[in-house]
Amino acid sequence: MSECPDIAAPEPVFAEPWHAQVFALTVHLNEAGRFTWAEWVDRFSATLARHGVSRDLDGGEDYFNAWLETLETLLSEAGEAVPEERARMRAAWERAYLSTPHGQPVRLAE
Repeated sequence: MSECPDIAAPEPVFAEPWHAQVFALTVHLNEAGRFTWAEWVDRFSATLARHGVSRDLDGGEDYFNAWLETLETLLSEAGEAVPEERARMRAAWERAYLSTPHGQPVRLAE
């Protein structure tokens, strides 16, 4: 099979794996009826406005941090992700990734 020099490899859609994961989780929760897409758009727009984002985002870290904040807020308001539980889980993930050797999968302690 010969390679075509005119055809470039596709660019990754998401810069980081967690970007894809939080996006997929949001779509899944929408499809499961936890919130409408119109509600998501309104809330995400409000998060971006609150952060003073007035420029187009390229799907990088600032965009997905705002995305995650919006999802956490929606779930918290629905009583499904209370702040204390989010803080506990965030701390557990931080401990896990800081203690995981480079290149190894990060796993939460059971």
